Amino acid sequence: MDQFASVFGKKDQAIMLDCRSMKHVYIPLKLDGYKLLLLNTNVKHALADSAYNKRRAQCEQGVAWVKEHYPNVNTLRDVDLGMLEAHVKPKDEEVFAKCSFVVKEIGRLLTAAEQLEKGNLQGLGNLMFETHEGLSKDYEVSCKELDFLVEAVKPLDYVLGARMMGGGFGGCTINIVKEEKIEGLIEALSSKYLLQFGLKLDSYTVQTENGTSLFN
Repeated sequence: MDQFASVFGKKDQAIMLDCRSMKHVYIPLKLDGYKLLLLNTNVKHALADSAYNKRRAQCEQGVAWVKEHYPNVNTLRDVDLGMLEAHVKPKDEEVFAKCSFVVKEIGRLLTAAEQLEKGNLQGLGNLMFETHEGLSKDYEVSCKELDFLVEAVKPLDYVLGARMMGGGFGGCTINIVKEEKIEGLIEALSSKYLLQFGLKLDSYTVQTENGTSLFN
């Protein structure tokens, strides 16, 4: 997905990519006085590889149990929550939690695209907070530093949404922040983060741009 965005990115557009068909559509990303702010925990992704191998195995197990009753099911894209409740939850609560997060997240993605089409940044931000909650509590790929940064901005009316990004267990959060509040937010969070974890908090304001192109 990173490489896809690097090649096919467009300025002021989000990409909705179907990783099964590779079909993609562009959706306007109108920030209107807000900016995208990345906050880097400076925690390395030490557990990401082994943890993601386990998550993948759990999701594949959930699909296999559902497939016993619905032969046309091949991935969690083909599954709904009712199927998981009936055929996965009774067998393994942890596998159910991981699979249900993925199914819910697919739904959130589609809703997020609708909110962007309407220009509803607040709606998108709310979904970001929901996604982080699921990544932290259900899929269990967050860490205390990421959770701290997301929880710290939740009460702030000038931050519309925040969530971890990337592989988890470290890395960055992505935030939608009112432009004139960014400097003060970074200053306040940096001191709190240093006090809490003894780590420096790095920050980057970013924007969507055109992808790779050929210059003559």
